Amino acid sequence: MREAENIRHIEALGIDMMGFIFWPESSRYVCSPPHYLPTKCKRVGVFVDASIEAVIQHSLDYQLDIIQLHGHETPAFAHQLSQWTTIKVFNIATSDDLIQTKAYEGSVDFFLFDTKGKSIGGNGEKFDWSMLDAYKGRTPFLLSGGIGPEDAERVKAFRHSRCMGIDLNSRFETAPGLKDVNQLKEFIQQIRL
Repeated sequence: MREAENIRHIEALGIDMMGFIFWPESSRYVCSPPHYLPTKCKRVGVFVDASIEAVIQHSLDYQLDIIQLHGHETPAFAHQLSQWTTIKVFNIATSDDLIQTKAYEGSVDFFLFDTKGKSIGGNGEKFDWSMLDAYKGRTPFLLSGGIGPEDAERVKAFRHSRCMGIDLNSRFETAPGLKDVNQLKEFIQQIRL
């Protein structure tokens, strides 16, 4: 999210978290603070292999509540950020990709399972959620990976004792970093029925 008006409209939908991407190679990169930052939902900063100093500085500058690590950050790196809620992203293509989560048990607060694709994230592609039946870890997770307006029933039908929420991104955009408010509103209403 980058545009102040769009941020206000999305926040008004009653969402729990809003993401700000601090990876310069992303088309959604936040290069300067928006004129408005949300106050009614958690602010999530998304980082890809940034230095610990950069992560901490952005977290303080933007008053982040949550840090999402989307690169090759180690459990030790994540542990240095323990004053924030932390999310570690894992890109999934097969159930074997879930094995890597074991090293992060106890080092982060949440996992996020995304689709393994060409880009680090925001590919708009789905993975087979049934692979998550193999996830037996203790850390709760968020479900991501190409969830779009047509997936409301699929999301409602998904069951896993550790799934705590979903991540909505590129499939609800009209342009990188700009969300379609009406599509999101309708989707949220459908899944909350």
